[in-house]
Amino acid sequence: MNNCVCVLRELFPGLVALMAVMVSVGAEGGVGPSNNSSFCSESKECLEYELVCKTDEYEVRHYSPTRWVSTDAEAYFMGVGAAMAFRRLFQYITGANNGGLQMEMTAPVLVRIPEETRMWEPAIYTLSFLLPAAYQERPPTPTNDKLYFTEMPSMDVYVRSYGGWMLSVTSRLHAHLLTKELARVQADYNHTYHYGVGYDSPLKLMNRHNEVWYVAEGEAVCSDPQEPTPPHTPTPTHTPNATPNATHTPNATHTLNTSHTPNATHIPSSTISDSPSDLPANRPPTPSQAPEVTPSQGLVVGETPSANSSDPQADGPWNNTVEASLEDTPSDNPVADPTDLNLA
Repeated sequence: MNNCVCVLRELFPGLVALMAVMVSVGAEGGVGPSNNSSFCSESKECLEYELVCKTDEYEVRHYSPTRWVSTDAEAYFMGVGAAMAFRRLFQYITGANNGGLQMEMTAPVLVRIPEETRMWEPAIYTLSFLLPAAYQERPPTPTNDKLYFTEMPSMDVYVRSYGGWMLSVTSRLHAHLLTKELARVQADYNHTYHYGVGYDSPLKLMNRHNEVWYVAEGEAVCSDPQEPTPPHTPTPTHTPNATPNATHTPNATHTLNTSHTPNATHIPSSTISDSPSDLPANRPPTPSQAPEVTPSQGLVVGETPSANSSDPQADGPWNNTVEASLEDTPSDNPVADPTDLNLA
């Protein structure tokens, strides 16, 4: 056997070298079988990559050169354009080619999305299928002239992953979040377009996986050049107390104990008075003033100075006050003089 190999090397050195090149190209083509570590749960072959680094917000991946079949679609929304282009590409892998060949579906599917789009104007979206490993070198020619082949070069990409469905709104949202983080870490990338990447068919409802790619320019940034932002912990805001810590509030209304006591019925409200120290010294009380009673003071009953008095300040405004006692009100007289009592 070894002799045959040596003979082949001597007779056909160019053929052996060509076979070695083809094997090396196939090994570096970046298309391999799906496994548990990949996101291609519904396809037999998947795009392979090398993980360069990973942060809390994105990954940096290295992809080898690969070949894709692509088509363009003009639409106002990414989802509409992708649906139009998907139909053409699916027809190609199911026999719409010059050999009538049917190929297995691969993953992921790329949608090239322009960064600058104007409102009320359609954009050009490019959808691409990854060619299987067996057709990376010589793919069959499409019968639809709107399809063409794309050579994806070796590249490093910034990747942000998310679940759910790859819609126009969600794709733009995660693209914005990724570019915001890339700007913070001062990373250089292609600002003219990005890729929306889908791994699952429309029939899959749970555990879907989507990605946003930005192609890195220059050396990829794997570490934060700035100081890490500490987690924000809200602290309680202390506001100065407008009132003292005492539970007593000024001008609070004090409620008197009005439990029923025999022989003390119908006490005129006009006879309840405060102590003289609680009112201004030289101001006579007005009828609208409601005298205050503090808990420390006793219940004082007196006569309000008459408005017709010739000298209302002779003895002070409240010097005519007399203490009321339960004996002042006759308990054996059920009928009171209306002029003496103010019935409520």
